Amino acid sequence: MYKVFIDGQEGTTGLRIYERLEKRSDIEILRISETRRKSPTERKKFINASDITFLCLPDESAIEAVSLCDNPNTKIIDASTAHRTDPNWAYGLPELSLKHRQNIIRSKRVAVPGCYATGFVSLVYPMITANVLESHYPVFAYGISGYSGGGKNRIKQYESPHKPYDFYSPMLYSLNLEHKHIPEMKLMSGLAYNPMFSPVIDDYYNGMLVCIPLHSRLLRRKTSVEDIKNVYRKHYANQKFISVLDNVSDDKQFPHFAANLLADTNYLEIAVFGNSEQFMLVSRLDNLGKGASGAAVQCMNIMLGIEETYSLL
Repeated sequence: MYKVFIDGQEGTTGLRIYERLEKRSDIEILRISETRRKSPTERKKFINASDITFLCLPDESAIEAVSLCDNPNTKIIDASTAHRTDPNWAYGLPELSLKHRQNIIRSKRVAVPGCYATGFVSLVYPMITANVLESHYPVFAYGISGYSGGGKNRIKQYESPHKPYDFYSPMLYSLNLEHKHIPEMKLMSGLAYNPMFSPVIDDYYNGMLVCIPLHSRLLRRKTSVEDIKNVYRKHYANQKFISVLDNVSDDKQFPHFAANLLADTNYLEIAVFGNSEQFMLVSRLDNLGKGASGAAVQCMNIMLGIEETYSLL
């Protein structure tokens, strides 16, 4: 039986990881007392007693937690932003390539991708590796997410009976164009320059879309919507959690693509729209699933040599 410690179990991601693991017969979850959960001494004891520790913490606390680990056999999966671009950490998106998957298998340190970054990198990386998208392309992306991605305080604001009127509508944020996921978006997708990224938060709990518009005349070769779908079909062939959609809406009067249809799952779906001049690449996922807790548990399964879908289907 594997011993698992969730450092930061009280947060949204930590709670979701706990929910996914609590009924597993192969897992013993180590529980720190509420009164001592912030004690470095107590946390160190639990981290080093574990086979796997999940870090569901602010960046500075995650860095501190890693420094507390002196057990060479403890594997750490960090859900914070702190280590996602660190070359000493494996990037926890195994579907990107065989190399990414092998890095997760071999590593004792895995960084869970950001939710928006997961949607973005899953779209851009295959296009660059297939030589369709130039790494110097000036990529713009926008995304929309449920309010749970903002963490406990944001959830409290949205669920308050006294929330401001503007919280009932979609809201642009990160207006300085420096969203914290941008460094990993650039590095992990293979872009030469930072993408321009504009996120939106909306008044529903979980689920997200990431959208990337492209001009066909700026691509490396003449292509079509079907050609791009085939790039993704080939890249993600036989993957269990990423799929490419053909029919995206049964509504003939108002064809649409909703953000929340993968809520509470670990799946990611890719759709491609457009015409001969312009394309729209879209990924749909759950910001709390494949964008956080689901991805973390998937990485744990891979690191331990367990079927990667265990407790995720």
